[in-house]
This record gives sequence, C-alpha cells and structure tokens, in this order.
Amino acid sequence: MDTFEAINARRAVKHFDAEHRLTDDEVEKLLTTTIQSPTSFNIQHWRFVVIKDPATRAKVRELGMNQAQMTDASLLVLITADKDAWKKSPERYWKNAPSEVAELLVGWMGPFHEGKEQLQHDEAQRSIGMAAMTLMLAATAMGYQSCPMIGFEHEAVAKLVNLPSDHVIGPMIAIGKGTKEPWPKPGQLPLSEVVFENRFG
Repeated sequence: MDTFEAINARRAVKHFDAEHRLTDDEVEKLLTTTIQSPTSFNIQHWRFVVIKDPATRAKVRELGMNQAQMTDASLLVLITADKDAWKKSPERYWKNAPSEVAELLVGWMGPFHEGKEQLQHDEAQRSIGMAAMTLMLAATAMGYQSCPMIGFEHEAVAKLVNLPSDHVIGPMIAIGKGTKEPWPKPGQLPLSEVVFENRFG
C-alpha cells in the first residue's frame, strides 16, 4: 500500500477482533516506524505506553466511557511526551550529526525553550500528534485498522500508568483487526473553505 492509499484508507474503527494478537515483530515494526516522526530540534520527546496487562486495559475501559476498542484491540498505545526532554542530555539527540551542526542545534535548544512553559507544552503536543498520525498510517499500511481516542479521564489514566509529573498525556491509539466496516466518511470541507493564500481574507 502506498502512502496516498494509506492516508485515504485510514478510518477510526470501533470494533476489533478481541482474539487477534499482533506479533512482537509487528509491534516493533510499528513503533520503529512511528519514531521516525519529526520533532522540534530532534528532541524525540514522545513516550509510548503499550498497555498489555488485561486488568489495566479493563480499568482503562472503565475510565474511557466503556469504549470496547480499549480492551478488544490487539494493541493499545497511550502516547505521552516529556516536556523537559530538551534539557535532559540534549547532545544525545544529535550524536550522529557533524560536530558543528550538533553544537549549533544543542546550543539553541536551551534558549529556545527556557522559561517558556506554554511553548514546551505545545511542542510536546505537536510531537504527540505527528507520532499518532504516523502510527495509524503505519498500521494501515500493514493491513490493520486503528482508532485514536481522547475520550477518557486523563488524570485518572495518568495516575494509572504512573505518568511522570514532567510529562503530558495525549491520545490512545487502538490497533488491530477490525470486524465491522466503518461508517461512510461523513464529509470533508472543500479546499475553498480551509485553504487561504498568503493571509486570511
């Protein structure tokens, strides 16, 4: 499946085969592909909580409006991000770059983020969003279906997974074998309504 096919085929699927399991190799392929997602300064501050334990997934479902995909999907991934990753040994993000490039980017990283709490939060969430899309498209390309979910009690789930205090929480992504066709696409707005040239009118 090429990239355009995967983008157009991806849908939010609600019903999964609860008996299906992804192999360890498939999970590794999905996550290895997902971490190719771009991040500002190559900080790579996403952190993926792969929720496997059946009891924990049942609790997540309780905290998630009883959405069946939270327990029935083959894979459930909670995407979070470390807001403070920019100051945690930042030289490791550029270890393979030419030294002059690494020094330049690592040197900019501190002044860019220091004292800018909103920026740190926004960058973390932007990176979460790009990783989530990459994960879903990779799943689609592998012949699986997915469903992004924000309908859960974020604080309770954060406590359940022991989310560090310097991390932010993003969506969960359920991945597996769908058992029902998704609803027809509800309708996309025309480009004329969402695309502007140079500035808003």
